[in-house]
Formats: sequence, structure tokens, C-alpha cells
Amino acid sequence: MRKGCKYGTHRVIEPQGVLPQPALKISNDMEIYDNEILIDVIALNIDSASFTQIEEEQGGDVEKIKKRILEIVGERGKMQNPVTGSGGMLIGIVEKIGESLIGKTDLNVGDKIATLVSLSLTPLRIDEIIDIKPEIDRVEIKGKAILFESGIYAKLPKDMDETLALAALDVAGAPAQTAKLVKPGQSVLILGAGGKSGMLCCYEAMKRVGPTGKVIGLVRSQKDKERLEYLGVCHEIIIADAQKPVEVLNKTLEANNGKEIDIAINCVNVANTEMSTILPVKDDGIVYFFSMATSFTKAALGAEGVGKDVTMIIGNGYTKGHAEITLQELRENEKLRKVFEELYAN
Repeated sequence: MRKGCKYGTHRVIEPQGVLPQPALKISNDMEIYDNEILIDVIALNIDSASFTQIEEEQGGDVEKIKKRILEIVGERGKMQNPVTGSGGMLIGIVEKIGESLIGKTDLNVGDKIATLVSLSLTPLRIDEIIDIKPEIDRVEIKGKAILFESGIYAKLPKDMDETLALAALDVAGAPAQTAKLVKPGQSVLILGAGGKSGMLCCYEAMKRVGPTGKVIGLVRSQKDKERLEYLGVCHEIIIADAQKPVEVLNKTLEANNGKEIDIAINCVNVANTEMSTILPVKDDGIVYFFSMATSFTKAALGAEGVGKDVTMIIGNGYTKGHAEITLQELRENEKLRKVFEELYAN
């Protein structure tokens, strides 16, 4: 069996010398190396920013969306949207384990897992797209994928439906990072609070700020506001266009007694929301961009342009314990679990 690099560089075709994620093309030959795991793929969860971009580009036509996904995987050997640069995650069944990993992993052939590394670096071969569910960014396929030695994963829990678990695990980095960042007594603005990552972040932030803090959820519609009111995971909910920073600033100040906030968390799945996240934050505050539609250039130069001395964090989809933290949220909160089941577990 061929020996491979822990980080998958042996799969990179173009350009040589880079890691699989920034590579333009990787090998999706499904003959595994000694430190790889072969997965029989059941479904892809395309990340929200990526799926939204493809859906809009193809005019919402499901057949055209299928064709575009097949084109991307055919060109790149992985599901990496060339516009957003992002991917998503997958669920599947372990088919084969490389000989050098035997005894080093807790996985066994036949285990059903969710990969917690991005599809933008995962060797993927799609044999057939069976179905697409645009409302939950899910693509059901027949195909294979490779998990590198450094790749992280979660065995799917026994106490919840796999589509429910996948919906939560897909955004597990956001609420787990929120748990690390938010402190008692702080004021927190969550943009895109009505989406998957947004609702989980609101719940986690409410737990962390305590009785003296404030969580403000920003949504784009009355329907989203009503859902958050039902969940009870925000102190204040504002409806605003996240692409209009002055509007967001004014409504946030109004919701926070005229004061700037301590932390802003961006969970929006469209571009050009950087300044709406930065502008309401006080000096020495924290701006956390979980959204894959974020432009580093716009954020950095924009903050400089308005004289904001804030700490900006790019949303790393991984932090220690993120899968456990996120699944536990669904176990703790019956209303949150019910909403996730209604929206994403179909």
C-alpha cells in the first residue's frame, strides 16, 4: 500500500507544493494510501455560502445545480466552489482503513460518520447525484471520498436522526467558538441569527452572557424573527439588511441602549456584510466572521477606514470539542431541536 503525507499533499496535482485545500486540483483516485480512510458517501452538505452562490448562479434550476456540482468535482477532484472557495461536509460509511491507521483510529469498517473537515480539501468522486434538497443545502449522491490521517470526524450519534445531526455538525465550529469567546455581562450581536449557525450561536451566547448580558439577533424577515421569539434565545431581535452597515449600526445601538456592543458574530451566507459586523462593535471588542462569504480584504481595510480598533477572528470551523458542544445544545433545548428537525431533518 502506498505511503502518504499526513496532510494529504500526496494528492495535490496543481500547483505542486501546496496543501489540498488551496490546491486547484487534487487526485480523486479512490485507491487509498496507507494513511487514508475510504468512505462510501451518502450525502454532501454544501456549505450555505457556496450553495447559495451556485443556486443563484443557476437560477434555482435543480438540474443545472446538479450539473454545476459535477463540473466542479470533475475539474478539481473535490467539492470546492471556485467563487466562495468553500466546500461543506459529508456523511458516509467507512469502507476501508489504510494499514498504517489500523490500531490508531477508533473507526471500524461499517461505521457511519460525518467528516468535520471541509469538502474543499476532501478527495471526492461523484458517480451519481440522486437528489438535491435546496432548502437544506443537501446533495444525496452515490460516490466515494477520502479522509486524510489529519482529518477529523464524528461518529453519528444514536439518539438523533442522521440528518438532524448532520445539520448541526455542519456548523459546529460557530457555537463552539461562541462558547469560547463570549463572557458574562457582555453584549453580543449575531448577524444571520435565523439560520443554522445563527440559532446555535444565539443559544450558546445566551448561556454565556448570563443575567447581566444581552444577546441581539439580526434577521432579514419577520418569519425569522418569530422563530427566534419562539426559541427565546435572544434578548432583542432586529430586522435589518446585513448588507447595509449604517442601518445595522443604528438598529443595534437602539437595541443596546445607545451603546456599541462587545462582540459581533457573522453567520450570514451572502457577501458584503463585513462592515455591518464591524461598525457596531466598540474599540477593543471582538468581531468573529464565521461566514464563508467574508472578504479578508474588505474586513481589514474597512475596519481601518472607519477607525475601528477591534480584534477580528476568521471562523475556524474547528475548535476542540466542537462536535460534542453542538450536539449537546440540541439535547439540552427541546425547542431548538424541534426547529432543527422541522427545518433540516427532512
